[in-house]
Amino acid sequence: MLRRMLSRKWLVATILVIAAMAVLIRLGIWQLDRLQARRAFNARVTAQISQPLLELTSNSLNSDLSQMEYRSVSVSGVYDFSGEIALRNQYFDDQWGVHLITPLKISGSDRSVLVDRGWIPGDAYQTGNWSQFAEPGNVTLQGVIRLPQSKAELGSRTDPTPVPGTGPLKTWNFVNIARLGEQISEPLLPIYIQQAPDPAWTGLPKRTQPELDLSEGPHLSYAIQWFMFAAILGIGYPFFIRRRDKEGSENLANPPKNKANNRTKEDRSKVSI
Repeated sequence: MLRRMLSRKWLVATILVIAAMAVLIRLGIWQLDRLQARRAFNARVTAQISQPLLELTSNSLNSDLSQMEYRSVSVSGVYDFSGEIALRNQYFDDQWGVHLITPLKISGSDRSVLVDRGWIPGDAYQTGNWSQFAEPGNVTLQGVIRLPQSKAELGSRTDPTPVPGTGPLKTWNFVNIARLGEQISEPLLPIYIQQAPDPAWTGLPKRTQPELDLSEGPHLSYAIQWFMFAAILGIGYPFFIRRRDKEGSENLANPPKNKANNRTKEDRSKVSI
């Protein structure tokens, strides 16, 4: 069978089938890789969620906070609204708006942390004056640690580049701490805090928390499907060749009867003439 598959008649088809099988197997391996990444993410998040509340004070600022995403945290300080920015294209109850990201000067420290204070509607954002949402004075809040982002997970969308002479950017696509640090005077922590809802807080901004899906997703079933498609193609192709070659041999041994009948009729017509 192998010699037949590599014959001149079937060589091109065999190469295409092998290439298709390689692509299908690679897709299956890719899904297994995604499954492993999903499991690692779930384990990391579950471990952080189970940790006790971290009080962010001068004593804990030197901890490796970038390894604590989704851990619950509390912090006290005073907001610096001069460095506040808006995170565009955020939705709450299917209504478009933005999230307000505000630097908080941490009590007893010379450092600040960015706080996602929550959602405001688009019409309020477009006024350009967000002072009505200010929370002056010393505040104490709870939330979860989040990591910064500099670009989209898919695609090449990034934050806009500031235009010289126009002042700091006030609207961003991502909480890009490295770049935000260029327009905020206080040194920033390498993480930000997404403030948690508080039953006592009923106004704006609307506090939100990340929606976490800690399931394994469909990756394993997708991987099995791709491997099955590759197996079906690999097993079915030799049977296809055998069937086609058998049909060809039968056609050569038994020419169509219709043609023979037509020739007989033509011969009879010539005789009668």
